[in-house]
Amino acid sequence: MYEGIEKSRMDYKCKKYYQLSPDLTICRIVNGMWQVAGGHGHINHELAIKDMMRYYDAGFTSWDLADIYGPAEDLIGQLRRELSALKGKEGLDRMQALTKWVPQPGKITPSFVNENIERSLRRMSVSSLDLLQFHWWDYTNPYYMDALKYLSDLRDKGIIKHIGITNFDTQRMQIMVDSGIQTVSNQVQYSIIDRRPEVKMAPFCLKHNISLLAYGSICGGLLSERYLGRTQEPSAAELNTLSLRKYKRMIDTWGGWNLFQDLLSTLNGIAQKHNVSIANVATKYILDKPAVAGVIIGVRLGISDHINNNEQAFNFRLDKSDYEVIDSVCTRSNNLYEIIGDCGDEYR
Repeated sequence: MYEGIEKSRMDYKCKKYYQLSPDLTICRIVNGMWQVAGGHGHINHELAIKDMMRYYDAGFTSWDLADIYGPAEDLIGQLRRELSALKGKEGLDRMQALTKWVPQPGKITPSFVNENIERSLRRMSVSSLDLLQFHWWDYTNPYYMDALKYLSDLRDKGIIKHIGITNFDTQRMQIMVDSGIQTVSNQVQYSIIDRRPEVKMAPFCLKHNISLLAYGSICGGLLSERYLGRTQEPSAAELNTLSLRKYKRMIDTWGGWNLFQDLLSTLNGIAQKHNVSIANVATKYILDKPAVAGVIIGVRLGISDHINNNEQAFNFRLDKSDYEVIDSVCTRSNNLYEIIGDCGDEYR
């Protein structure tokens, strides 16, 4: 079954957009806004909006954000107002904002859910949310199912168009399916380094027509030429963002710096063969996975620009030999599923 669905999705492999649902199409490289939440450098709001407009004009129209990502929802609201003034409703409708609701675990009531969703609506200057991705920290607290039921009520009223989830494991997704909760996506960490979704999550999602939104696919920038050939591991001072520190720990668990250098060297050979970057190869490898709708790549708004490089991910195809040499390196790594557990278990 897995192979059959994979073949049916081949048409998406080099396309820039993906139909997540009949009324929601997203860019397959989604602009990640965790970087505005702090820990990635100061964000100048004026420069950030200018950069966001440039991403939009280049066709990178989808944004991943959360209520807890500092000013992210406010920036989306400001961008929407400027797009409305410059390009009208038609231009505004080409943008998608995929926010998250990340409450502290506790008792969940309809009024509490409504208050939080209304706050996001106001901040983002929208009458309905394209996709509300729900995250819950503590599985021992059962109120996450109440939250999903109340969110479903808001979806039925049109206040939320679609419900997604973030960092839920396969066991909890089965509970949702058994309870009749309908979700269109699950956002999980998925990269050449971290292929835990392939154990249970991806087959489950394919069976139930749920898409994966993958983050961490370029390991915060560690999967790049910048770290190629570095015999010495980067110092703590060089790992100067939350992303770099997070994914360096993941690499350590996966197999360490020497094996990572072998992987970078392999990816660099493939990148030179296709005249693209290492990050493009790492992105494309995950985009080609059958359950994946899109890859989230963080944007350093007003600090650095990856628009042109990201575009190249849609302009080439990996061949069988490319997959084989990548996978041959990964066979020498540790099994992260055995060490960490299923998707999202690193947060619990």
